[in-house]
Amino acid sequence: MLEIKTEKPAQVIDITHQVNEAVKEIGVQDGICLVYSLHTTTGIVINEAEGGLVQDLLARLASLAPPGEGYLHDRIDENAHAHLQAALLGSNQAIPIEEGCLVMGTWQRVLFVELDGPRRRNVLLKIVPR
Repeated sequence: MLEIKTEKPAQVIDITHQVNEAVKEIGVQDGICLVYSLHTTTGIVINEAEGGLVQDLLARLASLAPPGEGYLHDRIDENAHAHLQAALLGSNQAIPIEEGCLVMGTWQRVLFVELDGPRRRNVLLKIVPR
């Protein structure tokens, strides 16, 4: 389990290093690593971690599901926008493992996307050998 402390209402955190370290610690040489967020207002994506792209991602999500649009869920919690944005991203990614490492393209990173922070968050890593 990875513990993540976010610092902003919306934030992207590169967790690739932590995920790769967990794979190495377990010692699986060939298999799959499931990266799964335990929260309904976060997402897990595979993409580039370049600063401009990260800003673009957060801006696009905010434009697709902006806060304060009269969502029914806001009568309870005032974070419906974060739930809707998270639904667009998805809560998990499955990444192949070969030779003890994540199989990823040159610019690919595992990104944790906070949409209702700041909070303490948990990401489950399920490492399954072949």
